[in-house]
Amino acid sequence: MNTMNPRPWSASYDPWVPETIRYPKIALFKILTATSTRFPDNPAITFFGKQMTYRELKNRVNRFAASLHRIGVKKGTRVALMLPNTPQMVISYYAVLSLGGVVVNVSPLYVEREIEHQVTDSGAEFMVVLDILYPRVRNVRAQTPLKEVILTRIPEYLPGMLKILFPLILKIKGEAPDRNLETDVRYFPDLIAEPGDEAPEVEVAPDDLALLQYTGGTTGTAKGAMLTHANLVANTFQCLALASEFARPGEETFLDVIPFFHVYGMTIGMNVAIALGSHMILFPRFDLKMILRGIRKYQPTFFPGVPTIYTAIANHPDVEKYKVGSIKLCNSGAAPLSLETLHQFEKVTGGLITEGYGLTEASPVTHGNPILNPRKAGSIGIPVPDTEVKIVDIDSGEKELPAGEEGELCIRGPQVMKGYWNRPEETAEVLRDGWLHTGDIAKMDEEGYFYIVDRKKDLIIAGGYNITPREVDEVLFQHPKVLEAVTVGVPDQYRGETVKAYVVLKEGETATPEEIISFCKERLAPFKVPKVVEFRPELPKTMVGKVLRRVLREEEIKKQKEKG
Repeated sequence: MNTMNPRPWSASYDPWVPETIRYPKIALFKILTATSTRFPDNPAITFFGKQMTYRELKNRVNRFAASLHRIGVKKGTRVALMLPNTPQMVISYYAVLSLGGVVVNVSPLYVEREIEHQVTDSGAEFMVVLDILYPRVRNVRAQTPLKEVILTRIPEYLPGMLKILFPLILKIKGEAPDRNLETDVRYFPDLIAEPGDEAPEVEVAPDDLALLQYTGGTTGTAKGAMLTHANLVANTFQCLALASEFARPGEETFLDVIPFFHVYGMTIGMNVAIALGSHMILFPRFDLKMILRGIRKYQPTFFPGVPTIYTAIANHPDVEKYKVGSIKLCNSGAAPLSLETLHQFEKVTGGLITEGYGLTEASPVTHGNPILNPRKAGSIGIPVPDTEVKIVDIDSGEKELPAGEEGELCIRGPQVMKGYWNRPEETAEVLRDGWLHTGDIAKMDEEGYFYIVDRKKDLIIAGGYNITPREVDEVLFQHPKVLEAVTVGVPDQYRGETVKAYVVLKEGETATPEEIISFCKERLAPFKVPKVVEFRPELPKTMVGKVLRRVLREEEIKKQKEKG
């Protein structure tokens, strides 16, 4: 890092962004309390056409908190939430936090083994789960510490005819659970309807644990990042500061398809939206037609997402029919955004995409590109307020490197976690002298903009050369026929590893492996050019759209073993 200027990014902040912020010393749920007082009659949530105001949302949070307290949830109790983006997710999240409880987000995509690990590792004694997901929980419940399971159903917050039709559709598909068959559970509508006692006033300190957010297990056994109320409040206000000139309190509409059970969706799509008093349009899953219709009907102004979502919208042949021009600001995270997608999406919407960076262990946002000041191509931008960043050498992790040199990205700030739940050794490995060692290889330019080169563990070492997959990915994205692409290092007897590209073509396009390889040869050094190209209809991804290189690599290893 440039020793003459330890914060070279300071000059690149947009004019309204402060270098440091005075954070309110409050528990996170107090943000909802403040917004419901300031904008009681503003719409808080719309779910398939049914609307709920902030007054109604706060009332439901209070009622559910009272019932949770009555059945045993108290300060420090871990409560697992296995829910997609629904009103019940928002209600449950804030109700648990208001009691001083600890939220444990569980992905609705998890299979039994993953559910058992996460619930047992966290020590969760209570769970709120969508009824159609419960069979997976039931199969492992006896092996977990769960004392109470609360089932909730999509139709509970659907309007009129949809409330009637939705269960019929599930019944036809054979996916509708029979309430009478589930005896050892409670039901969300029963708990939220009970008048009962008022929820108790619990003293919750900013440094109290609020969330166990698991890392997703994409790099091995999932670990619970311990995020405090102070961490989450700080990151909410850091994100607000970046867009404060464009974000009008009480007037914005967020299109929320990015899942709240993921740390990125939770902070940007839910906590930031609520702090602003925004209208949240919730979608439980990504369906391109449904999203485009939602844009046309609700005219969202803010649209946090991931590259796969923006790619799908930008490449839709009739996108202009859906009045996408209401979108003024998008935040792209969770995976690298190709320049092709950025330019095409901005062209069809007229809005701006600012690419940022974050990780579970930092609540998650640590970097973002400016809005008015230069957004540099391929950069994750500059550190958010109150965030220190340095690049250190990969071998020792101790030597600080100057601008332009590649090394491990390290972060320090109020949003960084306390550590990993019950894992002191792994905590000590990533948190050193207050610095979070991210495991990402990055570099910083002279103006303080950062660039992710790759994950340390994703490096392809072929014939002694270090190859960063992202560099190859970017070239593949430039091909006019390519919709999505990812590069993986696969075992090779001669080179140790060789470069393999997995490619999804745009609708109606055809191509040959030779065509793709020839394109890369014109733009990459010979040792970086993919030696093998495989075309696929889609790529394996996490719920938030991050391509799972690990899965592709494991598939290839398995194939090679089977061949002998």
